[in-house]
Amino acid sequence: MSKEIKSVEYGLEKIFDGAQDFLPLLGTDYVEFYVGNAKQAAHFYKTAFGFQSHAYAGLETGVKDRASYVLKQDKIRLVLTTALKSDSPIGEHVKKHGDGVKIAALWVEDARSAYEETIKRGAKSYMEPTVETDEHGEVVRAGIYTYGETVHMFVERKNYHGEFLPGYKKWESDYNPAPVGLKYIDHMVGNVGWNEMNTWVKWYEDVMGFVNFLSFDDKQITTEYSALMSKVMSNGNGRIKFPINEPAEGKKKSQIEEYLDFYEGSGIQHIAVATDDILATVADMRSRGIEFLSTPPQAYYDSVPLRLEAHNHKLQEDINKLMALGIMIDADEEGYLLQIFTKPVEDRPTLFFEVIQRMGARGFGAGNFKALFESIEREQEKRGTL
Repeated sequence: MSKEIKSVEYGLEKIFDGAQDFLPLLGTDYVEFYVGNAKQAAHFYKTAFGFQSHAYAGLETGVKDRASYVLKQDKIRLVLTTALKSDSPIGEHVKKHGDGVKIAALWVEDARSAYEETIKRGAKSYMEPTVETDEHGEVVRAGIYTYGETVHMFVERKNYHGEFLPGYKKWESDYNPAPVGLKYIDHMVGNVGWNEMNTWVKWYEDVMGFVNFLSFDDKQITTEYSALMSKVMSNGNGRIKFPINEPAEGKKKSQIEEYLDFYEGSGIQHIAVATDDILATVADMRSRGIEFLSTPPQAYYDSVPLRLEAHNHKLQEDINKLMALGIMIDADEEGYLLQIFTKPVEDRPTLFFEVIQRMGARGFGAGNFKALFESIEREQEKRGTL
């Protein structure tokens, strides 16, 4: 077991002793997708994922070049933005990448300081500190580029009491499907090109003050056909976690290579959303049309009790119910976790979601990697991209 992996077993606090404190992050503020049709995408995320109408900006609010729909579920905010004219950089982004994550916004106490500190450490500017105001107060935002065309936006909203941001109005709708129990964003995973992972690990260390608290190489994340490498980056308080994946050599094309081909570059591969009751959440999502990866074989579930006992944990859930839904189980010294992955949520095989419930575990399901990747490879085979 590598040093990085072992360190997580003793709690994150020890490894975070080395994290720098120049960029205190309070949490994820919002995630903004650039999409081809925001109105229709909003309907999908409301219907299938249980998000609620929250705020809107567009022609009716004085915005001339785009329309944005803000959806909310507990602490999660998604912004779906579409271009209103063909010469828009938003439209160009969608043309190249398909629907995908453009901005991973981070909630900060001081956006100007966050911008200045990261710029002087080598970040490339996306947006200089900008004060946005309306009758509800002011928000300060500033942004920097990370891998590909993805952006981290720093959002300071301590002097704002409106719905979302200045320029948005409350979005009222008669169509409000119930939430499915999603609570917050647990982590967001980025895919980068061949031999670029360590470059971006260093970027997060140097520019953002993050630490690498967990690492997996191609001996741990491998199947008969494909492999990848991954390192998990986290900020000092552990609230923000960005695993970074790169391809590794295998007999056939890995899911990372498939993503890079169809996204046409580096970007956010999946968003992990947390729930307190994964059985209820996944059953509800399935009933609303969300498709998940295929269920691991019976032998996988037969091995679960022994894997948990090795860490002195006992499964509280009914394993037959977990198996019926295809939910996977993994354990570390701190506890265990339950997780499942959707199929891509659009026609390009790029972005997907993970649903996760942590029962004390702080890891990322290392014991599930082989079963997970074999499920993904079965989907790649159907698409002819393996």
